[in-house]
Order: sequence, then structure tokens, then C-alpha cells
Amino acid sequence: MVIKPTRRHRNSHNQRRRVKPGTPPGTIAPDPNAQATKIRVMAYSPAAIHETDIQNVDQLKPLLQHWPVTWIDVTGLGTAQTIQELGQLFQLHPLAMEDVVNVHQRAKLETYTDHLFIVSRMCNPEDDVRTEQISLFLRQGVLLTFQERPGDCWNPVRERLRQARGRIRNSSVDYLAYTLMDAIVDSYFPMVDSLSDRLDQLDDEVTARADNSQMHRVHDLRGQLLALRRAIRPHREMINELTREDVALISPETRVFFRDCYDHVIQVIDLVDTYRELTADVRDFYMSSVSNRMNEIMKVLTIIATIFMPLSFIAGVYGMNFNPNIPWNMPELNLPFGYPLALLAMVATALAFLWYFKRKGWIFTN
Repeated sequence: MVIKPTRRHRNSHNQRRRVKPGTPPGTIAPDPNAQATKIRVMAYSPAAIHETDIQNVDQLKPLLQHWPVTWIDVTGLGTAQTIQELGQLFQLHPLAMEDVVNVHQRAKLETYTDHLFIVSRMCNPEDDVRTEQISLFLRQGVLLTFQERPGDCWNPVRERLRQARGRIRNSSVDYLAYTLMDAIVDSYFPMVDSLSDRLDQLDDEVTARADNSQMHRVHDLRGQLLALRRAIRPHREMINELTREDVALISPETRVFFRDCYDHVIQVIDLVDTYRELTADVRDFYMSSVSNRMNEIMKVLTIIATIFMPLSFIAGVYGMNFNPNIPWNMPELNLPFGYPLALLAMVATALAFLWYFKRKGWIFTN
């Protein structure tokens, strides 16, 4: 059986660079279909918080001077001028800014003189396969995040900031970066749990009765787990680098929390690998069920054919049109009960075969 990949699978793996070979490094070339860039700022201190939308990059300067921690959340990568102005304002490396708009990046960490560039991939709750690239720039007192589209998993973090719950308002900007990374990693757990429920349902359906649609669903589920594995696996190395002592912008207190985030990544990877193995088991069980069902059908057909073979022989013998008056030509044809006796011989032969098959355990077995 040949399973063709769904269109969703093909599109999810079709991430291509938009810049032509030979383009100067650092060229910002947004996707023509990307959404317009919008900027929202959350600036806070232990005592207060300021939240606003800005239309001009120049509006950021007074906020940066007044607040100890400023989170600049950029949604949409379609306005190249705004992205370039942000890079110039914070003196971000051009190669990192190029990677922001080229959203095929894997999770990674790049260290520059006065800032860190972190790339992560966040689950999209509206799509079982696609993940969204999240780019973070960490500077002293500033966290700059870029998202492809509106909608993320950071609303609980925003509520903690607004209500001053926990230690987030009393901590530095590196702790804010940790909370966002932790939310991204934890967003994989509901997705993995959903795929696990679908896998359990498929297993129950295959156990009850196997049909052709289940094989397509198993293949689709396996492809989704593969996409999640490709998205989450690079996070292990990236977060492990954030726990090292040579990363200057991460304080020793925050490194402890990043180690906990690293443990969550390992858990997600283990779950995804386990469920991928289980999909292989379900696929093998499906093939085994189909094979067993086919064997049962062939057994029944073989038994029926075997029973009718001697009956056909008897009917064929007594259906030969020879002259009954000749002594060697079927004297049974002159018997008054010849026809009923022939039928009785056929029934007796069939019953004898059924009894023999049952004795051998070939039929009527549990």
C-alpha cells in the first residue's frame, strides 16, 4: 500500500529561502505575504507597569530611558523599514536581523558583543504540523521579540506582569526571557497530549476492526510527530548553551531556571520519540490485523472449495450421458432411489469434511 503525503505535510516541509544566491549578507527580504509589522511594549519596574502600542520606532527611546525592563513585542514581519529601524536603534547584528525574516531557522543561540540572539519555534494551536519562528534579542534591560503572526502562548506571562504575581516584576530582563522560553517549550505539551489521545483512539479502532482509512491516519500522525520532533529537538542544545557560565547576559540565578526549562525540553523529546515508536507499532498491528483477516477469509473460502470438490466430482460422474443398458455403464441409474442416494452421498461427504476440519481445529475455534 502506497500512502501519498498530504498537502499539509508537503507545505510544512517546504520552507525556502527568499534571497537569491549572491545576495549581500544581512539583506532583509520579508515574505510578500507576511503581515504588517506592529509593535507592543510592556515596560515595568517592581512598583509599576506601562503597556502601550507604538506606531513609530522613535517612541521607544523615552521608554528605554525611564523603565528598567522593557519588553518590545513585534508581531508581523512584513514591514522591512520598521524591522531595519529596530535593528539600527538597538545596534543588532545584520546577520541576525536577516535570520528574523527568514523564518526557516532552527532553534539556536548566537552571542554577540552586547546582545544575545535566540531563535525558537512555537507550536501553532491552529495547525498540527506548522510551528512559528520566534526570534528574541536580549540586551541589558531590553528584550525584543519577533513573531510571524498574532497569537502566541505568552498571555499567562503578560497577566503575571500586570498583576505582579511571582518574582517576574522583581527580576531582571534575563528572567523575562526565561519565562517566555519556558512558555514556548510548555506549549508543546498540550500538542503532544492531543496527538497521544489520537494515537490511543487509533489503537482502539485498529484493535476493534482495521480499515483503509486508519492507515492514512497513522501515516498523518507519524508525519506530525516527525514535524514536532524536528522543531523541538534543536532547543535542547540551544537552552543548554544558555545555562553555561560564559553567557554574560544570563545571571547565575536565572541559569537555574533555564536548567528546569532544559528538563522540559528533554521530556517533550522523549514523549515525541516514544509516540513515534508507538505509531510504528500501530502500523505493524494494522498490517498484522489486515493479514490475519485476509487469512481468515482465505481459510473460509478454501474450506468451502474443499467441501464442494468431492460434491462436484459426484455430480460430474453421475452427469455423464452413457447408455444405462450397457452393464458397465452406471447401473445406479436404474435404481428407483438413485437420485436421492446420490444427494445423500453428497450431504454425507460434506458433513464428513466438516467433522474432519473441526477435529483438526481449523474451523469453529475461538
